[in-house]
Amino acid sequence: MLHHVVLMKFKPGVPRGRIGELERMLDDLPNRIIQIQTYEFGCDVLRSERSWDFALISGFASLAAMQIYQKHPDHQAVVARLREICVEIACVDFESKPLPIIERDPAPGL
Repeated sequence: MLHHVVLMKFKPGVPRGRIGELERMLDDLPNRIIQIQTYEFGCDVLRSERSWDFALISGFASLAAMQIYQKHPDHQAVVARLREICVEIACVDFESKPLPIIERDPAPGL
């Protein structure tokens, strides 16, 4: 699976309502773009000095599937919104292999 991880820092003073609009737009993307296989996003809860404000993690079957997602008009609308409200955006895309199936006792210690 190809994982697409995006970290966002919002511009100072971005109203919570604008972030809510972004969340609604993001929430709808898996309904509109069938290439998305896994999808999670949310605001940072720790708010430490090294924290970013918001993260998105999505998964795709292949690089080709992710490229379709990136060009999709609904994704482009999200990108435009991010450019309006973010001061910085970081991204990493990486491949992972499925974990091997390990036989385990379903009720250890019983």
